[in-house]
Amino acid sequence: MIGAPPATRSSLAADLTRLGVQSGSTLMVHSSLRAVGQVVGGANTVVHALLDALGPEGTLAAYVDFEPYYEDGDPEIPVFDKRIAHAARDHGILHEAMRTWPGALRSDHPDAGVLAIGPLARWIVSEHPFQFGYGPGTPFENLLLAGTKILMLGAPLDTITMLHYADHLARIPDKRMARYRRHVPGMDGPQWIDFEEFETSDAVHPALPSNYFERIAADYLASGRGTFGRIGQAKSHLFDGPDLVGFAIAWLEDFFARN
Repeated sequence: MIGAPPATRSSLAADLTRLGVQSGSTLMVHSSLRAVGQVVGGANTVVHALLDALGPEGTLAAYVDFEPYYEDGDPEIPVFDKRIAHAARDHGILHEAMRTWPGALRSDHPDAGVLAIGPLARWIVSEHPFQFGYGPGTPFENLLLAGTKILMLGAPLDTITMLHYADHLARIPDKRMARYRRHVPGMDGPQWIDFEEFETSDAVHPALPSNYFERIAADYLASGRGTFGRIGQAKSHLFDGPDLVGFAIAWLEDFFARN
């Protein structure tokens, strides 16, 4: 909104509460702070507001990929160190602010990383297998077990990372696979590890439309589920994580039953 006053910690917390963020809940956030508009105090104020809305019993989480920018096997590449590896820049500056927040914990996976702040943080991130890092037995499943809500804070609907979990569980034939290597800490020093994952940089199956995450989210909202509102100036949506994943699995399996 042109001429709107800058958002503040208290105004953002009030916006979050109106949208449906509840004290004591678990919340996974994807964000575009540019969409929020001017904020007094910037990204740190937004983190404070999120934690205020969740209260001391709530837990805040986010996806934190990183940016390797190298060829597999390059001997000059530093080891992935989750203590200092920046969140990927294309996720927005809020995720980096959360990564460095006092008490924030980060899972071990370099690409499918999850960070969390709050009482459930250690349980959420404690185990993160390198193979199939978005599926069962990972922090994504723990978030769903905790009944997480997913907040798209001005972020596009095609960036809901949790839908990769639906890709894992949906009965889809011939899913695309991604195989790559990462330089990670080991018991006897740095080592190269081979990773295997269902495709995440493209559709998990060539028959799916490139924007199928967005279509799943839009159809979910059209069914009357989820809530919409503004956080600052950002058009935002709040989804029930387990319900959205169940909807997405059914959507994917129906897509292949019809095609």
